[in-house]
Amino acid sequence: MSGRTLVLLRHAKSDWDGEEADIDRPLARRGRREAPVAGRWLNTNLPALDLAVVSPAVRARVTWALVVDELDPPPSVTIDDRVYAASVDDLLTVVRGLPAEARTVLLVGHNPGLEELAYVLTGGVVPMPTSAIAVLDVPDDWSASSRATLRTSGRPPVG
Repeated sequence: MSGRTLVLLRHAKSDWDGEEADIDRPLARRGRREAPVAGRWLNTNLPALDLAVVSPAVRARVTWALVVDELDPPPSVTIDDRVYAASVDDLLTVVRGLPAEARTVLLVGHNPGLEELAYVLTGGVVPMPTSAIAVLDVPDDWSASSRATLRTSGRPPVG
């Protein structure tokens, strides 16, 4: 079987109150509450992740840190500079370069890139507000990824 699962996670809500450069923006309190909820949802609803590819932006890395605390077992992680402020073509390059042995991969990034990637792969609009998750079934090997089927999407409810 050559099918893969690509999980898109938009970083949690960031804090716009500071004077930081965009890449250094921290999470807001709401984001710190929402990210662990996303991690619990992933842990409960998906098989173990093989790999997480995370944007180097502070808000994405902190989102990942809060998510991974909820995962058992935790996957390998790569911080990939190409995911920050990425175009859909950049993100497709990242996806097509994923290791063949990775069956389920989480991509932690930003909009508009994640929404555009979901659209290009599925042909449908997939809203990605902060902390949203989209699970895509990719029928081919990563290197040939050009289409996918949306399995589910949305923001896990904060209890």
